[in-house]
Amino acid sequence: MTERSDRVPSVVTDPADFAEVLERLNKIDEKIEFVHSEVAQRIGRKVGRDIGILYGAVAGILIFLVYLSIKPWLFG
Repeated sequence: MTERSDRVPSVVTDPADFAEVLERLNKIDEKIEFVHSEVAQRIGRKVGRDIGILYGAVAGILIFLVYLSIKPWLFG
């Protein structure tokens, strides 16, 4: 008997078993997607907080500089 390496192996499986495996894989995929979205949301919150802190600091510095530039006119 000759061995051919160009043959594609094939497997015959019961459709019920195949459907069960696909259902389990779909559940696993949903869990992975949920965890990934939660992690992305946490990262987004951290980035948003950091950007908010930076905007607040810049706004505070600008208000302080405006106050320093107006102070001589107000208190002469």
